[in-house]
Amino acid sequence: MHRSPSRRTLLTATAAAAALAATGAGEVFAAGPAHPPGHSPGHHPVDRKRLRRLISGMSLREKVGQLFVMRVYGHSATDPDPADAAANRKEIGVSTAAELISEYHVGGIIYFAWAHNVRDPHQIADLSNGIQRAGLAQPTPVPLLVSTDQEHGLVARVGAPATLLPGAMALGADGSREDARKAAFLSGSELAAMGIRQDYAPVADVNVNPANPVIGVRSFGADPQSVARLVAAQVRGYQSARVAATAKHFPGHGDTQTDSHTGLPVITHSEEEWQRLDAPPFRAAIAAGVDSIMTAHLVVPALDPAEDPATLSRPILTGILRERLGYDGVVVTDALDMAGVRQKYGDDRVPVLALKAGVDQLLNPPDFRLAYNAVLAAVESGEISEERIDVSLLRILELKQRRGLFDEPYVTHAGVDRTVGVPPHLRAAQRIADRTTTLLLNRRTGGRRRTLPLDHRGRSDLLVVGADPAAPSATGGPPTAVLARTLTELGFTATALSTGITPTRELIDRAVTAATGRDAVVVATYNVSATSPQRTLVSELVATGVPVVHLAIRNPYDIARLDGVAASLASYSWTDGEMRAAARVIAGRAGPTGRLPVPVPDADDPAQVLYPIGHGLSY
Repeated sequence: MHRSPSRRTLLTATAAAAALAATGAGEVFAAGPAHPPGHSPGHHPVDRKRLRRLISGMSLREKVGQLFVMRVYGHSATDPDPADAAANRKEIGVSTAAELISEYHVGGIIYFAWAHNVRDPHQIADLSNGIQRAGLAQPTPVPLLVSTDQEHGLVARVGAPATLLPGAMALGADGSREDARKAAFLSGSELAAMGIRQDYAPVADVNVNPANPVIGVRSFGADPQSVARLVAAQVRGYQSARVAATAKHFPGHGDTQTDSHTGLPVITHSEEEWQRLDAPPFRAAIAAGVDSIMTAHLVVPALDPAEDPATLSRPILTGILRERLGYDGVVVTDALDMAGVRQKYGDDRVPVLALKAGVDQLLNPPDFRLAYNAVLAAVESGEISEERIDVSLLRILELKQRRGLFDEPYVTHAGVDRTVGVPPHLRAAQRIADRTTTLLLNRRTGGRRRTLPLDHRGRSDLLVVGADPAAPSATGGPPTAVLARTLTELGFTATALSTGITPTRELIDRAVTAATGRDAVVVATYNVSATSPQRTLVSELVATGVPVVHLAIRNPYDIARLDGVAASLASYSWTDGEMRAAARVIAGRAGPTGRLPVPVPDADDPAQVLYPIGHGLSY
């Protein structure tokens, strides 16, 4: 049974303020309005002098622990399922999140679905409250930063009934700074209601490489200035909702063909190209007051001739980010269990080198105890000064104070019910999604009218086939079923047939047979490659003579490898909201107002552009 915190429990929120008050720090909360003039509603006043006094009373072990943001298995901070407790003991030497906090004084916890942290909004709120109770029960009571990757679109750790919004490239197709800001504000409001106060979003990478395997639709687009405007809008949206935004991945992950989860990418941009292509979104985020910036595990020889990963590069993090760009907020590593940061140095050296490079928060090391003890030993040996640790700790505590965690560390079920997945949020999310679908191609059929929009009075019998990847948030879908259901609701007779990302010969034959005699076929594709059997599926559907409407449900580049389709659209994601939006465009219930935020090059000659940035047809 889940219970909201009692009045007694909520009153213990004052423990953190009491720790500050003991050093004179509590005065900041008693003076002046809650939100002084010039501050956003999500911005609480910060008093560095008093925070320094708090730091002066902390032990070295407490200080080092505050630098770590760690994963932990389980739905509860004190009573996880036995399998999760066992996983915790195996990986971090303790059974629960509360024990991790008590033993090591970690400053943050990151939530993952695979770690069983995010079952439902009330459970998430209870987990967050349990984490905060453990933080405030320490000898030096300090609230924790609970974080997650809630980018939306392709990457969303918290699924329905929370509101799911269009991802970055879909918002780039929309092009509206106000929609981007509102999406971030809605998302941030719901995260904050569940106790998640640091979001690793927005993505500030400029996706100039169509072959990028890890960013793609997670980016707002390929134009640095457009990306910069939307990044700044989302920073303001999240932070006005009391959630720390995180611009990632510095110095830019948009031009790589290597996934830093599995390898070490090398960015070959010159310094001038970096200034022109990669830097603008990070400059915009800094100008917007971004709370944190995440590093990238990649090499940029033009920025650091030593070719250290940026996460471990002092020339990049201190020389460029701190000194040249003037950023004095929190710098957080990308996850330290990723291959890109582990190839050159051992897991014991990585966290030490990251701190020496200019990092503040160390995210999810593969061996937490090894990493923690390595940092502790580095300070005790003099390799890293305690004063250097204090600098990072002050930034982290400022962030926590600025976002109100010292004032209001706890959340309630009532707050969840008022905020998470409420109808006004769901309607706003769908309205934004309806403005993102892009129409790339719309041929005339039979020498008469354009293929789209389909007329349910003349072309009512539809087959919906294609890729059915799992929903990004593990809720909703499959996309072909959502498309077919929505089209049926709009007056068509639509049948779904999932053929998958790699359709077999048998499935292709079934689709061709099912298409015969239909009025039109809608085929969803997912990142079509030169050798993908999805190409065979589409070409054989086209050969039936039935008009084929193509929908790219992830990267918008698929049309370059497909011939003969009657119409082509891009949705940039396959969440239920995006599928409903695409169906409404296909049916003519909404106009295709999205515009390409990236160019689509010719598959055989990438120097030739088939569809430029800004392309998009209308009805």
